[in-house]
Amino acid sequence: MMLDADVKAQLNEYLQLMEGDVLIKVSVGSDEVSKDMLALMEELTSISSKIKVEETPLERTPSFSVNRVGEDTGVTFAGIPLGHEFTSLVLAILQVSGRAPKVEEGVVKQIKNIQGEYHFETYISLSCHNCPDVVQALNLMSILNPGISHTMIDGAVFKDEVEDKNILAVPAIYSNGEFLESGRMSLEEILKKMGSSMDASEFANKDPYDVLIIGGGPAGVSAAVYAARKGIRTGIVAQRFGGQVMDTLAIENFIGMKYTEGPKLVASLEEHVKDYNIDVMKSQRAKGLQKNDLVEVELENGATLKGKTAIISTGARWRKLGVPGEDKFKNKGVAYCPHCDGPMFEGKDVAVIGGGNSGVEAAIDLAGIVKHVTVLEFLPELKADEVLQKRLYSLDNVTVLTNVETKEITGDDKVNGINYADRDTEETDHIELAGVFVQIGLIPNTDWLGEEVELNSYGEIVVDEHGATNLAGVFAAGDCTHSPYKQIIISMGSGATAALGAFDYLIRNE
Repeated sequence: MMLDADVKAQLNEYLQLMEGDVLIKVSVGSDEVSKDMLALMEELTSISSKIKVEETPLERTPSFSVNRVGEDTGVTFAGIPLGHEFTSLVLAILQVSGRAPKVEEGVVKQIKNIQGEYHFETYISLSCHNCPDVVQALNLMSILNPGISHTMIDGAVFKDEVEDKNILAVPAIYSNGEFLESGRMSLEEILKKMGSSMDASEFANKDPYDVLIIGGGPAGVSAAVYAARKGIRTGIVAQRFGGQVMDTLAIENFIGMKYTEGPKLVASLEEHVKDYNIDVMKSQRAKGLQKNDLVEVELENGATLKGKTAIISTGARWRKLGVPGEDKFKNKGVAYCPHCDGPMFEGKDVAVIGGGNSGVEAAIDLAGIVKHVTVLEFLPELKADEVLQKRLYSLDNVTVLTNVETKEITGDDKVNGINYADRDTEETDHIELAGVFVQIGLIPNTDWLGEEVELNSYGEIVVDEHGATNLAGVFAAGDCTHSPYKQIIISMGSGATAALGAFDYLIRNE
C-alpha cells in the first residue's frame, strides 16, 4: 500500500471534485521507485473511475504525465510527488480534468497570451516547502497554454542530473535547457520573468484607497482584513504575498494552532483576504512614498497608487554576511533555507553562520542529513535558547566555534570552504566545506523609503502605540518597524493596530 489511510482519505475527498476523465501515462523500470510509482497508480485508479493509466516510454524513467484523454497537457512528474508535493499532484489531476484553477482571470489571460515554445524543468526535493509553488505554477501554465510544458524532477531520484548540472539549491528551474532561476517564485513572478506582467497603464484608473497597504505578509494581511471589515476601500500592493512566512517551515508558536507550516498559513491568509472586497496587487514592488494631499506610492513599473492613508508592512529579509564569495556562490553552495536545500548536501560537510535560534535550529536539522556541521558564531557564546543549545551539543557530528568572524567563502564553480578568524588572536583558519548556510538575522525592507518617514539606526520604522509614523496618515506594522520582537503573531497584532489607527485617522480628518 503506497498511501497511508489518512492520505488516501484526503485523496478520495479531493478526487470527487474531478470534472472529466484523466489519462496518466507512466514510464517505469524495475527499480524500487518505479514499483512505488506503479503502486501509486493502482491506488489512484482504485479511488476514481475517471483516472485511467497506461504504460508508455517517456523522456525519463521512472516518471508519469497527467493528460486529458487524446491530448498531452505537458505536465510530467519525474519522481513520486508525495511529501510537500502531494498538493501538486492533486491540483494537476483536478485541473487537467477541467476543474477551474483559483487564479484571477487577468492572470489566466496572461498565461494564454504567452507566445512561443517553453519546456520547463524544475529540480526539487520532497522536503522543500518552497518547491510546490513553482511546480504548481508551471503545471498550471502547461495546462492553460499548449506551447508550455513542465516536468517536476525529484533530485533524489535523478541524482546524476543534479550532479551534472551542479545543482545545490532547490527549486532549480530550467527553461528550454537553460538555467532560469533558483528559489521560490510565485506564478506572478514567473510570468514577470518571462516578460508577461501588468504594466503601469493597468493601474492608471484606480481610484484612491481609504487604506493602501504596502506589503502582503502577516501584518499587511491583518491590516487589510481589519480595514475591509470597517467597510472602507482597501488595497494591498505586495512584491510577494505572504512575505517571509513563505520561507518558514515549522510554526509551533502560533496560538491556537499546535503546528503549521509557512505556505499553509499563507494559503489560509489569502483565502481570508478573498472573503472581503480587497484589491490585491501582487508582484509589484514599491519604489517610493510621499505625502501630498494624499499618500502617493510609486511602483517600480512606473505606476502611482494613492491612498487617504497608507500602512507600510514591507517586513524584513535575511541579512547577508557581506563577505567575498557570498553573492558569487549563491545557490552554488551558499544557501539561506536549510529545509529546502539541506537534502542537496547529504553526506557532505557544511557550515551554519549564526548562533541564534534560527542558526542552531538549522544546524540541528542539517545534522540529520549531512556528514558534519560546523556552527560559527561572531559573539563569545551562542545566543540560542538553552533547550536548543542542549540539543545541539548532544549531536556528535556538530562542531561549534564561537568568537569567530567569517572572512571569505571560497570556491571555484561552487563552494569549497570558508576562511574565518579568531576575534581575540586574529589567527585565520580554513574549513573545507560543500555548503554554507547563512542564518544571521533580519534587515528591514525600508531602503525604498525616502527621508520623510522616520527610521531608527537599524533602518526600522518608528511608530507610536497606534502604529502611526511621524508622517500624518502614514502607519506601519510588522517586522519593518522598531518592534523588538519579530514574530508572526506580533506582526498580525500590529497590523490590526495600524488598521484601527488608520480608520481612526480617517474619521477624524474627513
